[in-house]
Amino acid sequence: MRVYVPLTLPGLAEVHAAGELGPAPLRAYAVTPGLRDWYASDDIEELEYAALGRAAAASLRMLAEDAGAPRRRVVVAVDVDDKAAGAVPGADGDGPGQVALPAAVRLSVAAAVHVDADDAEEAVAAAAAALGKADAGDEDAQSVVDAAEEHELLWFGVQEIPGLLK
Repeated sequence: MRVYVPLTLPGLAEVHAAGELGPAPLRAYAVTPGLRDWYASDDIEELEYAALGRAAAASLRMLAEDAGAPRRRVVVAVDVDDKAAGAVPGADGDGPGQVALPAAVRLSVAAAVHVDADDAEEAVAAAAAALGKADAGDEDAQSVVDAAEEHELLWFGVQEIPGLLK
């Protein structure tokens, strides 16, 4: 099963230095029954993309909490045994697709790292600032958050992480 772990660039630097994603339990997103119901598709590629999007949204929330982090969403994709990703009770109420990994995962087994391009920073910064108002129902703020989601995350190999951290 592929899981998507939300991070920030400082979080990615910590993970890179430690050589593993952790500590456990590790929050991630995956194609779960709740995500399938929410997204209403049987196409596995679309469902995987939706799980990646949920992790990108979680990364945005992390950015909203860390004013010092560069305004770029980060998601690490990792393949784990199906039994390794446990459902999070009540998580689908907070967002479909959330799972927990009971143990740290070696970074070397990650399939990819997804990061915003430099040109997304302004939109991501605005979205992180607007998130609280969007959560409270402000439609204008929600439009700002939605604008950040229009930026596609770029794909990088694990070996490219040092370049991302410069």
